[in-house]
Amino acid sequence: MMLRVDLHPTHVSEDGKYHLRVGKPLPFGASIVPGGVNFSIYSRYATSCKLVLFNKHEQKPFCVIPFKDEFRIGNVFTMVVFDLDYENLEYGFYMDGPFDPRQGHRFDKTKVLMDPYAKAIGGRDVWGKTPDWNDIYQHRARICFDDFDWESDHPLETPIEDLVIYEMHVRGFTRHPSSGVKHPGTFAGIKEKIPYLKELGVSCVELMPIHEFDEFENSRVSPTTGKMLMNYWGYSNVGFFAPKAGFAATGKFGMQVDECKTLIKELHKNGIEVILDVVFNHTAEGNEKGPYISYRGIDNKTYYLLTPDGYYFNFSGCGNTLNCNNPLVRNMILDCLRYWAADYHVDGFRFDLASILGRDQNGAPMHSPPLLETLAFDPILGKCKLIAEAWDAGGLYQVGSFPAWGRWAEWNGKYRDDLRKFLKGEPGSLGGMAQRLQGSPDLYSWEGRGATASINFITAHDGFTLYDMVSYNGKHNEANGENNSDGSNDNYSWNCGWEGESTDPAVNKLRMKQMKNAVAMLLVSQGTPMILAGDEMANTQWGNNNAYCQDNEISWIDWSQLDKNRELFNFFKKMIAFRKAHPVLRSSGHFKNRDYMGSGFADITWHGQKAWNVDWSAESRMLAFLLCGMHAKGGTVDDNSIYVAMNMHWEMHGFELPKLNHHMQWYVFANTDAQPPFDIWEPGKEVRIENQNEFLVGPRSVVILVGKESK
Repeated sequence: MMLRVDLHPTHVSEDGKYHLRVGKPLPFGASIVPGGVNFSIYSRYATSCKLVLFNKHEQKPFCVIPFKDEFRIGNVFTMVVFDLDYENLEYGFYMDGPFDPRQGHRFDKTKVLMDPYAKAIGGRDVWGKTPDWNDIYQHRARICFDDFDWESDHPLETPIEDLVIYEMHVRGFTRHPSSGVKHPGTFAGIKEKIPYLKELGVSCVELMPIHEFDEFENSRVSPTTGKMLMNYWGYSNVGFFAPKAGFAATGKFGMQVDECKTLIKELHKNGIEVILDVVFNHTAEGNEKGPYISYRGIDNKTYYLLTPDGYYFNFSGCGNTLNCNNPLVRNMILDCLRYWAADYHVDGFRFDLASILGRDQNGAPMHSPPLLETLAFDPILGKCKLIAEAWDAGGLYQVGSFPAWGRWAEWNGKYRDDLRKFLKGEPGSLGGMAQRLQGSPDLYSWEGRGATASINFITAHDGFTLYDMVSYNGKHNEANGENNSDGSNDNYSWNCGWEGESTDPAVNKLRMKQMKNAVAMLLVSQGTPMILAGDEMANTQWGNNNAYCQDNEISWIDWSQLDKNRELFNFFKKMIAFRKAHPVLRSSGHFKNRDYMGSGFADITWHGQKAWNVDWSAESRMLAFLLCGMHAKGGTVDDNSIYVAMNMHWEMHGFELPKLNHHMQWYVFANTDAQPPFDIWEPGKEVRIENQNEFLVGPRSVVILVGKESK
């Protein structure tokens, strides 16, 4: 029997307890190999490195093993340590090197540093449990085991134009006592709510950051409420490869990896994709006064964008900026995304402040950023959705101009703003609204991007909820303890006549109608719609439009609102079903504005109070459009024709209806001015209207008609 030479140790640790040999430089991180663990870490400027080994939860290491000179290959320290109890192991590194901030170096050989490639991280195992601040190693790298049974699961690869995205915070979705789940605020809690998501009809969940972060970062007590303010949203990563233990019911047992994978597998079984919100623009180490966690002490000059004097560029607004177009950092990001796509089966990624990913090592925007191009053409990410938040905190705004290579979609902030302006009846808003309804051809008609480049949304985690958008004229962020100075002032909201909660039936009726108007317009727009979790039940944050620090009832979804606002939930559900039923609403390309199918109608035509005639003046608040079903999916699918009339004026107006072809008549699907259950019908069960020539559209209302053969 032939024995492999590389399975045998060649060295012994200084204390004589552990056998060693030179390791493999790739992959980076800690990998289980026959007989031991292969440790590999990169640092260009470190002069020496030591491996620090802990038993789980113990403050003092049980062993420190220096990397011998022969264990360094290029700029990589690597060795195999044999006979470790890796199920009870936590590991870190001591790095020595120059401390010269002006030259970009901040080495401190006394700091235990976390592996940037750690696949599991301990130290914050239970959400909100106060840490031991005397612990020398706060965020602890652990070994991850590749033994999960996926049961033939794989990413769903749903065409992006067919998605209805549902953005949620893992904790906030089920943390409220009203959620009724067994494990509130966890991956397991979301799993319990899958039947609800299926009933609503969403086909994709977009999870706000689930990578390990520290909820105690910048924690403090609110001077106005007396409640603890925390890093609730999590846009400040500690480690990019590890799911947050505090989001797992089993995190205290170190089982967060399996719990996260189980959620993804179960969502896929129910036809629901998973998109992760990833934050590669900065880390939790902050600015010059921030903590040593990992990157700063391993290779500060490589990982961060630095000024000529060695300070941190702050294009993220969070103290530092990751040096994304350094080849080493670029490879780390690529390795990370490949890992989540391959090992977690995620379907796509939304990139926070993605414009930072296109800045060079001096902070200047690049014309053709290599990182963005690499992600667009990577073979492993080839079917993943790539969605950019196409701006950053340094003033770079790229909505409509984000480098795309035919692969990148964008959060369309102009869609949000233009729809809100039109919804509230702001003068001069028709032209912008017409562009947004078509999938924003004014923004995305270059390089063949098409309507699928536009992720359409009215609300997101950052800003007002849908209910607050129709209930508040201004933000009310006093609970954040920043004198209401944080959060955006440009909300384009309207409180319907009263600021905040109202007991006036007329005000509440108008708010309900405005919410229906908003979702109706969203779901008949070309592009991919995104809904904020809780909007379908009129969830409120009481006017807080920047609840990043609120781990309490302000941010948690109150499920008791579902019964109170069942009318709104029913409207959402049927609008989503309507979108799914009609391919003409889900074109991947832009309209040609002509009749290329010989139907007698162009693919899209515009109308006003008079058919074929729109008043585009600044004072006009009425707009209608007709989609010809024969042109659905570029003429490859036949569908019903759909007519949408939008009257954002405060008075009722009659809309002349365009004549349909022979034997076709108009049926009403939705009318937000009507009282339930007559405000919306089941798709396919629309009601024929008596007057086929004109429809009276109520004040501030949306009407959706379907052209079908008369029965």
